[in-house]
Amino acid sequence: MRARKRFGQHFLERAWVNKVIRAIDPQPSDVFVEIGPGRGALTMPLTAASQSVTAFEIDRDLAKTLADSAGPTLTIVPGDFLRTTPEILRQVLEGVTKGPEGVALRVAGNLPYNVASPIMVKLVDFFRSGITLSDATLMLQREVADRVLASPGSKDYGVLTLILRLAADSERLLALPPGAFRPPPKVESSLIRLRFHPDNPEVSSPETFRKLIQAAFSRRRKTLSNALAAFHPDRRLVQVTLEQARIDGKRRPETLAIGEFAMLANLFARSEGPTPPPVL
Repeated sequence: MRARKRFGQHFLERAWVNKVIRAIDPQPSDVFVEIGPGRGALTMPLTAASQSVTAFEIDRDLAKTLADSAGPTLTIVPGDFLRTTPEILRQVLEGVTKGPEGVALRVAGNLPYNVASPIMVKLVDFFRSGITLSDATLMLQREVADRVLASPGSKDYGVLTLILRLAADSERLLALPPGAFRPPPKVESSLIRLRFHPDNPEVSSPETFRKLIQAAFSRRRKTLSNALAAFHPDRRLVQVTLEQARIDGKRRPETLAIGEFAMLANLFARSEGPTPPPVL
């Protein structure tokens, strides 16, 4: 079947399948959730090597083709993974295992580049909601992987870096050239792994943390004290909070480590007054 541009489809070539499977390292007791199985290049080896695979495929024609040939340990779920809720995921997995609370789920996927970031954020939200995700091995555009792995002070460091770093450790496993896919994309790709963990550093309100960093990086070239005006209109409160955290308001947002953002978020969460909606 031809790749469909509207779904951002780039199918993994057979020559690269074994390399990716070795990097994922599936075990007989593993339970996988696969995002975007496509033609099943990874789906079939994962199914053969693990306890079960539940694959979410937005292209209903591809989903039907995979479902028609699926064995008892492969479940195909047609539809957009981004529309999946924790409740839906629990219901889907009830018939596959003892349920998500009884097993640590592993995630694998060749993610459409245009929705890779929101999918990773959704995985963090699933983990925080009580879904016991162990790790996620994902193919991404290299520039997105660079943002996930970025260090403070770099141009790639920002909202995505911090949202993921709060709840997961990350590493790059493979670099994939355009020729690893058909049709070949116009960009380089990376295979990364996220290993989920409880929020570290601990934040009292993940929502406040997320709104804070979204506001700060919406004005990343301004000083921190000015950038935070997008988060809270009370400049005096912003200044007092920066002083309590012992953070110089003249610094740029991209220079702050995750621990400093967490400290600010915790102080703001304790402060009086409503927090305005984030600036996206």
